[in-house]
Amino acid sequence: MSQVTTTDLYEVTMALSYLKEDMRAPATFSLFVRDLPPGRGFLVSAGLEPALDYLSRYRVGGTDVQEFAEALGRPAADLEPLRGLSFDGQVRAVPEGRLVFAGEPLLEVTAPLPQAQLVETYLLCLLCHQTTVATKAARCVIAAGGRPLVDFSLRRNHGPGAGMQAARLGALVGFAGTSNVAAATRYGIPASGTMAHSYIETFPSEEDAFRAFARAHPGPVTFLVDTYDTEHGVATAARVLVDLQRGPGCAVRLDSGDLSALAHRARATLDAAGLRDVRITASGGLDEYAVAMLVRNGAPIDVFAVGTKVGTAADAPYLDAAYKLVEYDGRPVMKLSSAKVTAPASKQVFRGPGLRDVIGLANEAPPEGTEPLLQTVMRGGLRSEPPDTLGAARARFEADLAQLPESARRIEDPVAPVSAVSTPLSVLTTVVRHRIEARTGAGR
Repeated sequence: MSQVTTTDLYEVTMALSYLKEDMRAPATFSLFVRDLPPGRGFLVSAGLEPALDYLSRYRVGGTDVQEFAEALGRPAADLEPLRGLSFDGQVRAVPEGRLVFAGEPLLEVTAPLPQAQLVETYLLCLLCHQTTVATKAARCVIAAGGRPLVDFSLRRNHGPGAGMQAARLGALVGFAGTSNVAAATRYGIPASGTMAHSYIETFPSEEDAFRAFARAHPGPVTFLVDTYDTEHGVATAARVLVDLQRGPGCAVRLDSGDLSALAHRARATLDAAGLRDVRITASGGLDEYAVAMLVRNGAPIDVFAVGTKVGTAADAPYLDAAYKLVEYDGRPVMKLSSAKVTAPASKQVFRGPGLRDVIGLANEAPPEGTEPLLQTVMRGGLRSEPPDTLGAARARFEADLAQLPESARRIEDPVAPVSAVSTPLSVLTTVVRHRIEARTGAGR
């Protein structure tokens, strides 16, 4: 199935009408998040790279026209005006890895109106999901306080595609590895994995299982120690590791129970066996809240494997995001609906030290000491620069995170910074509002 038809039907009906009315002038749409989800002090911009891939390949073909016609229950000839339409517009966007806040555009599209309209749904889907998961993963990085994190989310993600995204986004914010072999290969992420409880259960004893696993894998191994009794499992693992003269690089994995208490007892057992170099990995329903508690309790856990709750952003799984028209044919426009008012015209976010942001007009002079966040990443439907790298995105994330106020970094009850609005944008918003009210009678 073509990505072109992965869209909401009303995008098609509007675009067709625009073409029939010859409304092809440039339109600018702004994609932004109205309010941050509960429990979030920031967002991590993510999803731009696949969005640019999508736009650069966008072209409505004959099969797409046929599918649109079938969905509408109309002859294919009625949808022929859409055939051959491709994206040849401009995109300005916040690069992946930057921290953003409510009301700030993540991306702005300027293209002939039918084109800009048709790509709305797919862009929202890409950026919203990936920004949501990247933000959850980033909070785990904060909670871990420098200890490595590994993505174990693939089996619980909302589909294999989401699993690939979760692995990539974890790496973007600094995860050390992923269990997802395909993602590890595609994105150059270290692959990480141990064994399942079923592996242990197929052998007569834990010791038999551990020895068999070690025979199959001559390098460092990780033994899952909680299939039956965790403390007995740790002692057995220690005995096998000593007997086989394995140590540095090896680990035991705790997957259930009171992880803090078990980690303390496991560390004592390993140390007593002379295995101070053997690490302890913890998994089992972890997210930033659980990781923060374990770190706060001083649990001697060296690596956190996070999965279900992070890959699905379980506590805040969606964004209140919008893709709204802000300018058409040189005319600033805005929406006046209660609680969903938008600001007109193409915008820029000017960032000052300490992530103090000002949302202004794209063509206004930047306030002194600030940098513009949105960059032109596509012109004429073509990328302006080579594809971004995970390393570059991670560097941007780390630089912004270092400046994030402590109140926004908190895992519990964070307070997000509030962006200021520039005087030129405020003035234009008032002018456009009055113009619309005078023309339509709104507000009376």
